Amino acid sequence: MANPAPRKPSLWRTVKAVAWSFVGLRARGDYEEDVKSLSLLHIIAVGLVGVLAFVVVLMLLVNWVVAQ
Repeated sequence: MANPAPRKPSLWRTVKAVAWSFVGLRARGDYEEDVKSLSLLHIIAVGLVGVLAFVVVLMLLVNWVVAQ
């Protein structure tokens, strides 16, 4: 049986993979499929944006709590 062609890297698949990685819940089969089909550059870029968004949200939350 022939293996299906690898999927083309997409931004949405990369965002989903990075989001699941932030949570720490990832099925091994999904991880292995992501390794084969996602671009390392996309993963790094989406990861950096995710970390930046997380830090900004934390800062806003702290400022809001302190102001109360």
